[in-house]
Amino acid sequence: MRKALRLRRLSRPRDDRYLFVPLDHSVSDGPVVSRDRWRDLVDSVVMGGADAIIVHKGRVRTIDPDVLAGCALVVHLSAGTAHMADMNAKVLVGDVEEALRLGADAVSVHVNIGSDTEARQLADLGSVAAACDDWNVPLIAMAYPRGPRIVDPNDPALLAHVVNIAADLGADIVKTNLATPSERMAEVIATSPIPVLVAGGPATGGSLVDHARTAMAVGCAGLAVGRRVFTSPTPMSLVAELASIVHEESEADLVRAMTGAVASS
Repeated sequence: MRKALRLRRLSRPRDDRYLFVPLDHSVSDGPVVSRDRWRDLVDSVVMGGADAIIVHKGRVRTIDPDVLAGCALVVHLSAGTAHMADMNAKVLVGDVEEALRLGADAVSVHVNIGSDTEARQLADLGSVAAACDDWNVPLIAMAYPRGPRIVDPNDPALLAHVVNIAADLGADIVKTNLATPSERMAEVIATSPIPVLVAGGPATGGSLVDHARTAMAVGCAGLAVGRRVFTSPTPMSLVAELASIVHEESEADLVRAMTGAVASS
């Protein structure tokens, strides 16, 4: 399968806009939800309209394949925990062939520019990119300015450097921070040859819906939001609202989508 076909699957309406929901936090921070709530969470995210969910390889085995009929699967290949001496360090814990055997549509790799282990992380990104080219698999780079040498992780010039590192080393899509002030994110996007997604930001960072509207207004290709979705009391409705913003659906389309989702749940 050509990479272009898999890339198209990452955008449900095929409009080259993306809403990804990472649920890989159980490795870095601990359980996302209790075991008996996991399936309901995945169902809610998918029925709400996420274009893809992002999980680690072992977690794929806990997901009913039928649930992903209309939603892409991204296997995250990087790991690190909050208990490490260097919380900005990331190591590879999987590979592209393994992800394909699990049914992945794409893979993702985390890189912290400015960290003490930046060199290793850059090498890992490059090696995964080469494997992705061999297997025609899209690569999403989770690239952030993080580490002891980073003064302002939302600096537009720094973010422009970060997204171009991801593009130059072979990523097809890059996720990073939203610039401050937000309107200067347009400058970052103008430098990037690949689509730029933004993270959801901290839970104390104000309205996620407003954040999404701002990101799309300045030209981002979408969002990758995990924690603020799975900690929401109503993840399905939140994802549906974010999907509406990302894909510019009408209010009537959103109501129909939500009605159908509730009826099938």
